[in-house]
Amino acid sequence: MAGLLCARGLSARRAAWLCSTPRSGVGYQSKVWRRDRRLAKALRGVAKRYPQWGYRLAGSFLRQRGWRVNPKRLHRVWRDQGLQVPIHKPRKKLVTGATLQPRATAKNDVWSWDFVHDVTSTGEPFRCLTVKDEATRWCLAIEVDRTLSHQRVITVLKRLLVLYGRPQYIRSDNGPELVAKKLTTFFQEQGIRPSRITPGKPWQNGSNESFNGTFRRECLDAEQFRSLTEARVVIEAWRRQYNHERPHSALGYQTPATAYWGLPSQKWQGRELFDVDQKQSTHTMALGSTIAHRHDSGVASREGRSRVESP
Repeated sequence: MAGLLCARGLSARRAAWLCSTPRSGVGYQSKVWRRDRRLAKALRGVAKRYPQWGYRLAGSFLRQRGWRVNPKRLHRVWRDQGLQVPIHKPRKKLVTGATLQPRATAKNDVWSWDFVHDVTSTGEPFRCLTVKDEATRWCLAIEVDRTLSHQRVITVLKRLLVLYGRPQYIRSDNGPELVAKKLTTFFQEQGIRPSRITPGKPWQNGSNESFNGTFRRECLDAEQFRSLTEARVVIEAWRRQYNHERPHSALGYQTPATAYWGLPSQKWQGRELFDVDQKQSTHTMALGSTIAHRHDSGVASREGRSRVESP
């Protein structure tokens, strides 16, 4: 009001007296935008690299790299920059109070797997076998091919047993590739107990279904694959980014790599996290990450993984 009176010709002293406000505040210009300029640039970089993330994931991503920012300030700057994502309204769930058994309390207690379908830009379909550790949310593998039979599923499982050891249970639905007799026989030979859900109730495999939703939203729906080879490369790059960079709310906004291997959060010592003016495609940004991480096998060998003999 005092500023409006000054614009109409009154002096600052008179306008401040009429509005009962300090004269020093009449010509004050806010400096909040200067203080938040660097944070806004970093948030725009995160939103450009991961457009499906909200402000909580973006804030956790920055905190892992040395940023100290208040959640309310983070949300204000995120909103002022217009970086909000559409609100996802989940379907209503029937709460029965029953606990899904077996429960995963430590790594390699329960693995879960399922299939995800997609098509290339030429209309050729392909399938993805996603395997996840339920306790730590670590994505063990995403196998991509035109068809995935039960022999291919056994081959993938043999490779994972060599890399990560033997789980106690493997949770799955009742698909023909996952209930085959040869696969059941292989489970018995390795001492693995299958935990198959009730037919028609996919929410009993909720951990893997949640991962598949994230996988589809952040990778499959965000990318356009021109060939099967390109799909394999991009999906594997996303899997490593999910394990090593993406914070997970169920883990206290830690990464699955921290939960599975017990690794400390890596700090970023650079001057700026992102260059918001760079012109790169999503594929280039996924493959040429600004933060280098070791390959899964390298991390596993350092931590002294347990091995089993492949039959």
